[in-house]
Amino acid sequence: MPTISMFYGIVVMMFFRDNQQHNLPHIHVRYQDDKAVIGIPDAELIDGTLPKKQLRMVQAWIEIHRDELMADWDLAIVGEQIYKIDPLK
Repeated sequence: MPTISMFYGIVVMMFFRDNQQHNLPHIHVRYQDDKAVIGIPDAELIDGTLPKKQLRMVQAWIEIHRDELMADWDLAIVGEQIYKIDPLK
């Protein structure tokens, strides 16, 4: 699963061809021992857990980079190379 961004100890990843399990555009996030799946369109938590502060940071990052995330999603679901996205600063 390619890592598309990292910031403040948060790792953001996107699977290739990962539209079966959750059925909507999403990212996978890891922070320490926590793992979560977060939707791209609404930045809502789909599955897993993240501390509140880190969840808010990821949600803000999604808001800033939604267009880039959707472009990566379109590439990933057909198995093409995705691009790195700037971290939250």
